[in-house]
Amino acid sequence: MYIPAHFAQPDRDALFDMIEAHAFGLLVSGSGADMIASHVPFLVERPDSARGGEHGTLLCHLAAANNQLAALDGQAVLCIFQGPHGYVSPNWYAKKPAVPTWNYMVVHGYGQAHISRDPAVLRGIVDRLSRIYEGPDGWALDDEPESFFSGLARGIVAIEIPLSRLEGKYKLSQNRPLADIDGVIANLRRIGGDDNLALADAMDAAAQKKRDR
Repeated sequence: MYIPAHFAQPDRDALFDMIEAHAFGLLVSGSGADMIASHVPFLVERPDSARGGEHGTLLCHLAAANNQLAALDGQAVLCIFQGPHGYVSPNWYAKKPAVPTWNYMVVHGYGQAHISRDPAVLRGIVDRLSRIYEGPDGWALDDEPESFFSGLARGIVAIEIPLSRLEGKYKLSQNRPLADIDGVIANLRRIGGDDNLALADAMDAAAQKKRDR
């Protein structure tokens, strides 16, 4: 990924925080005509966890019928996580001339995929995902009969990706003067919407370093 120095996010914990907050990512593998991608929710094992490894690990599962599985085991993969993003009008800048642009936050994770059909591994992934998104009083895998899970496990495959590299690009107008940044923040908040408001908050936090100088 092309990352100018002023847009780089080197804080590893911040990158894992963003993955967890925007965990529905893109699993990309192959090359050329064989390139293929799947949209899936991921789980994160941070480097300081028992299964995290040196750089952290990503976990997900695919349908057993997914063509991406054919050559996935042992293959280098890219996992993409898109955070808040939005259009930026040059009319929002104090300094002209200027052109339209797009601000965004994105994380790329690189590693080698390993597949598993172990029912215990599959159960752990499904159970963790459901607990995250259902909450404490929602549906739980343990509420279903064991025969239900046995059938489910035959139809899915676990993917474990020990990360070799994690990189983040937070394009938040860091290259603009404070007056321009404040203009963008104000207009994003004026327009509203979840992405615009989250992007404005991220820009405000990033701009604090300039304000403190």
